[in-house]
Amino acid sequence: MWEKIKAFASEFFVTGDPLIYGADVSIALTIIAIVFTLTYFKKWKWLWREWLTTVDHKKIGILYILSAFIMLFRGGVDALLMRAQLTAPELSLLSPDHYNQIFTTHGVIMILFMAMPFMFGLFNVMVPLQIGARDVAYPFLNALSFWLFFAGAMLFNLSFVIGGFPDAGWLAYPPYSEKMFNPGVGQDFYIWGIQISGIGSLMTGINFIVTILKMRAPGMKLMKMPMFPWSVLSSCIAIIFSFPILTATLALLFLDRYLGAHFFTLDGGGNPMMYINLIWMWGHPEVYIIILPAFGIFSEIVATFSKKKLFGYKSMVYAMMIISILSFLVWAHHFFTMGSGAGVNTVFALTTMLIAIPTGVKVFNWLFTMFRGKITFETPMLWTMGFIVCFIIGGMTGVLLSVAPADFQFHNSYFLVAHFHNTIIGGVVFGYFAGLYYWWPKLFGFKLNERIGKWAFWFWNIGFYVCFMPQYVLGLMGMTRRVVTYGWDKGWFEMNLVSTIGAVLMGIAFVFQVWQIIYSYKHLQKDTTGDPWNGRTLEWSLPSPAPYYNFATLPQVSSQDEWWEEKERRKKTPVASLPVQLEPIHMPKNSGLPFVMSMFWFAAGFGFVFDWLWLIIGGLAGVALCMLIHSFNYDTDYYIPVEEIKRTEAATRR
Repeated sequence: MWEKIKAFASEFFVTGDPLIYGADVSIALTIIAIVFTLTYFKKWKWLWREWLTTVDHKKIGILYILSAFIMLFRGGVDALLMRAQLTAPELSLLSPDHYNQIFTTHGVIMILFMAMPFMFGLFNVMVPLQIGARDVAYPFLNALSFWLFFAGAMLFNLSFVIGGFPDAGWLAYPPYSEKMFNPGVGQDFYIWGIQISGIGSLMTGINFIVTILKMRAPGMKLMKMPMFPWSVLSSCIAIIFSFPILTATLALLFLDRYLGAHFFTLDGGGNPMMYINLIWMWGHPEVYIIILPAFGIFSEIVATFSKKKLFGYKSMVYAMMIISILSFLVWAHHFFTMGSGAGVNTVFALTTMLIAIPTGVKVFNWLFTMFRGKITFETPMLWTMGFIVCFIIGGMTGVLLSVAPADFQFHNSYFLVAHFHNTIIGGVVFGYFAGLYYWWPKLFGFKLNERIGKWAFWFWNIGFYVCFMPQYVLGLMGMTRRVVTYGWDKGWFEMNLVSTIGAVLMGIAFVFQVWQIIYSYKHLQKDTTGDPWNGRTLEWSLPSPAPYYNFATLPQVSSQDEWWEEKERRKKTPVASLPVQLEPIHMPKNSGLPFVMSMFWFAAGFGFVFDWLWLIIGGLAGVALCMLIHSFNYDTDYYIPVEEIKRTEAATRR
């Protein structure tokens, strides 16, 4: 009996690597600390009532952002381990298998479990406030979207200690991801972690399209909407068309692995190239899905800190919608080198070059907005300026890669690695940092410390260039992607050493950001105005933090920068202090079903990974039961009485 238990444990748990044992200890200590803290301070009921069952879009946004920061740390550690392995020739810090696992998980975590929740968090906290709504269109669905994302992320990360990591690359190309070459459960963790979180992402896309189209304040026509909701709308349109492709692709791969189908295996009449086409039909729109909201953030920040109306509003709107459409027409540039033929390569080279035009339009609009503006350089504006320089470099190298003959030289080299990080870190991550700094006072009621924030900014930016500029050179010197080590004769040592130093600087920058949040919370610089940046859009008309119902009375909108225009009107004609006619506010009730349903999805996914039929049936039955219960639940909303609104307004505006 004991021997059977030992044999099961040795297969079930990941063993044999000191790094894994260290991670096991840190995970165990973290869990113990969380449980102890919640028990000692008697916060279990508070956790359930205020967070696990909430349908408040602002709290859900905070949960998304917190998850993104945790995943940024997790993916950042993977990056530092890879850079440590490549610092010098012939190092053996990581075995080739472990390096493949870390390479795979780093890409998945940073794109799907860091960038996506960061983006969804900013969607949640700001879109309803900017369009003058009290919540999203489907609050229950919004909560379920988050918990499905969280369940998928936890299932994927569980492979760290149970079963083993996926190791077929972050896009899991066959045949590496097929059962013959990858018989472990790591690839199944990959499939089901992404599938479950992907369902949540698709529902978020639907929810915010409906919210933006149907819940804008009276008078806010589409062409009077702030730029961030426009960027969210364009991103969500791409989500609802691209994520079903990902779901179908991974379902086919799972059928290959689980039932012995042969969609992507040559020996059974399938074709691996079909998988590569499908995954990039999702994968390239995904790049624009995560960067379009960053463009909206930069538009808001540039106008606010230049104290000017955004230049070329309509051209910005058209540019983002065009990018959303063109993003589906460029996927084949990811395999120019795979023998598609000159005709196909030419078409996709042209579409790739074409998408640079609306992208360039936005950069010129931001620059013209700043022209002759009264610019101030608080941290949100610093991140915007850092982005513009960085993204221009990434864009130019992207155009180089779009030239098919040149791509034959660049494609499988570190030149491509540098380009990708140039656009994703310099565009997406810098954009979301800018948005977080900008909207932090509205979320939490206090500003982040500017001095520490500037230290973090400079460490991030200097570290970025020190890390990735040498990788362009390494690519031109012939260093290919996915190498785990190299010889002294290659001449790559110096550039790799510099690149690793840059990665360490970015790691220090992250520490500065954590310190900044802790320091700012300890030395509260409260936002008593509700408008610390002298903003232009409706969210700055509310107290900081905003009350749970957002607006006591829905605003009437007459211009693009409604709050800025209202402030100008008040300067000219002071508003008389007339009594406001309040009415009871209709709000959704909290619900524990989204959390419970996501746990059943987690259980079903875990069952699929290990082929435990009893757990699969139990998990899916639990999901069906939750849906049935919700279908017959008619007690889903309530009205906030006028007296409570008055008390809340008096307290928040004091």
